[in-house]
Amino acid sequence: MRRFELTDAQWEQIAPLLPPQKPRTGRPAEDHRRILNGMLWILRTGAPWEDLPARYGAVGTVSSRFYRWRKAGVFDRVLQRLQAQADARGDLDWDLHFVDATVVRAHQHAAGARRSGAIGGEGTVEGVGEALGRSQGGFSTKLHLRAEGGGKPMAAVLTAGERHEQFALDALMDKGAVRRPGRGRPRLRPCRAAGDRGYSSPPARRRLKQRRVEPVIPTRKDQPRQPDFDKAAYRERNKVERLINRLKQYRRIATRYEKRATNYLAMVTLGMTMLWLT
Repeated sequence: MRRFELTDAQWEQIAPLLPPQKPRTGRPAEDHRRILNGMLWILRTGAPWEDLPARYGAVGTVSSRFYRWRKAGVFDRVLQRLQAQADARGDLDWDLHFVDATVVRAHQHAAGARRSGAIGGEGTVEGVGEALGRSQGGFSTKLHLRAEGGGKPMAAVLTAGERHEQFALDALMDKGAVRRPGRGRPRLRPCRAAGDRGYSSPPARRRLKQRRVEPVIPTRKDQPRQPDFDKAAYRERNKVERLINRLKQYRRIATRYEKRATNYLAMVTLGMTMLWLT
């Protein structure tokens, strides 16, 4: 096992969640573990696909499978199943979740996607476009995250870099549903949600309460104080900040190289999946 590659324990956990190695028709696919390790090498190093080491197979084979799995929703399903397994073990905390956002600098190679038929996908709030814009950090994308009580990632949303955090709050709270055994709807929303002062506004608090989520958000100086504000719960918000730091250890997430928002979001989802495996 080399650096950046799946351990045996991680592979045993993720292997049953991947598509079958041999489909009903056609020849067997290239080894899933080797191909996935190639994707992880790209994710961790941030290198172009053309620089993929030969030990992971042909560049076209690894990259095409990444794009096919993204289009088929494989990465999303694997993440959802890992979250469901954690929930069944009691390792997923629904009492208090955390929301935050970070600006991701977009490389110059991320520009130039064709506009005809371009869609941002389910992970972008706008729905149309590639979640690219101009912020104080320059040409950038803003990555919005929701973490569960233990600091593990639940959902991610992309917007252009200049968009305010509150713009993605609804989409962030409406993603990350976890299916449970038996009848009933999947569990989606926590009891409480903690965010910094960027989320402090009457509309944001109202939208959370409409979803039966109690906001744990400090007020700004120009707003009335909350006598019942839970300071102890708010101090736990550093967990989502540490989550952002862990995700940005993957250089393909720390800097956006993908032209398409859907491809960049797939990289983010792959990084989130690895955090559930460790």
